[in-house]
Amino acid sequence: MKIQNVPKIPELNKRLLFTLMMLVVYRIGVHIPTPGIDAEALAEYFKMASGTIFGFFNMFSGGALERFSVFALGIMPYISSSIIMQLLTVVSPTLARLQKEGELGRKKITQYTRYGTVIISLIQGFGIAYGLEHTTGPVGQSIVNNPGWGFRILTALTLTSGTAFIMWLGEQMTERGIGNGISMIIFAGIVARMPSALGNTFNLIKTGELNLFLLLALLVFMFIVVAVIIFMETAQRKIPIQYPQRVVGNKIYSNQSTHLPLKVNTAGVIPPIFASSILMFPATVASFIPKETLNKMPILNSIIQSLGPGNLIYNFLFVGLIIFFAYFYTAIVFNPQDVAENLKKYGGYIPGIRPGPKTGEYIDKILGRITLGGAIYVSIICVLPNILISKFNVPFYFGGTALLIVVGVALDTLAQIETFLLSRSYEGFMKKGRIRGRR
Repeated sequence: MKIQNVPKIPELNKRLLFTLMMLVVYRIGVHIPTPGIDAEALAEYFKMASGTIFGFFNMFSGGALERFSVFALGIMPYISSSIIMQLLTVVSPTLARLQKEGELGRKKITQYTRYGTVIISLIQGFGIAYGLEHTTGPVGQSIVNNPGWGFRILTALTLTSGTAFIMWLGEQMTERGIGNGISMIIFAGIVARMPSALGNTFNLIKTGELNLFLLLALLVFMFIVVAVIIFMETAQRKIPIQYPQRVVGNKIYSNQSTHLPLKVNTAGVIPPIFASSILMFPATVASFIPKETLNKMPILNSIIQSLGPGNLIYNFLFVGLIIFFAYFYTAIVFNPQDVAENLKKYGGYIPGIRPGPKTGEYIDKILGRITLGGAIYVSIICVLPNILISKFNVPFYFGGTALLIVVGVALDTLAQIETFLLSRSYEGFMKKGRIRGRR
């Protein structure tokens, strides 16, 4: 490892320091509370709602939602808006043309994404404010001190402003720091839970609920899981590409051989995020229904219980939805026919495959096969922690989705740092090979 080369590049040091400062600002904002909330009653409520969609979003907000801070919505509205814009570029000819117009078109789509983020944040802010007004703590105490339209408007504006500020922080980190700013914010929120997780683990050891042998086995298991994630996130299927002899100006370029890299996990962490959100929705709705009412409807109560994390039905549905969204999202972000047309335009071809539609069909066939492998890998990583927690009572504090995000963001950041080192004629982190990010 050539980590000693990092301090030798002033520009890289400035970017690393800027990223660190922005993350500190974000973590400070997580602890600034939104006015009008009984913090103790809300904290007790979130202890009961850990298996609902609120607990899921709380993970991505780095604990801001359970504190109901100004950053309670986190960066999820921006992610939702970005996904909606990607979907719209498939069905809208206008957005599709913008996407192909280069830098100017991408800036316009980014602007639309920001507008969408504000709209989604306002809707979610009003919804959360209204829901909290009709929610009580474990002993019946009111979570909102002064309910009414004043509280709803103030809460919606506060949460929307917080999300807009996080969005601005992420864009500044992307432009002036290291790594993707939005991913780094999610990364920081997840990693911020590590000290409390370690503290809980040591408490379990002190009380005798967790023996050292089980802890060592858990550490070995986590090491293997992380190694598998690193391998799969950097895994590619390389399709050979040939370019014939070309004349460009006064230069003659001979036959060139290259490859088209197809990622095994093209969809990234989007499938488990979508799948978790859908499966946690029934539990979220049930959390607003009084227990007396649920007890009077045993069929509904049993359905909700069976959809809890760790149950067999939940795991089967979780895997099925991950596979579905892996194919669905891959089809949105990667169009084999467009790739085939670009290859044909520049004279490239796959040996043994006719250029044009046949090339698109060949790429689509290969993409379908590796997407299945990637979806199965993501399913295993996401389901294993649930099985360990529910069946073996193992204190696994980070779900599979969180591990995928943490490892993926770390790989992307290391890849950018190595790019800086190599561009300045320094040796990279590794003596052999290159660190490949997720993109």
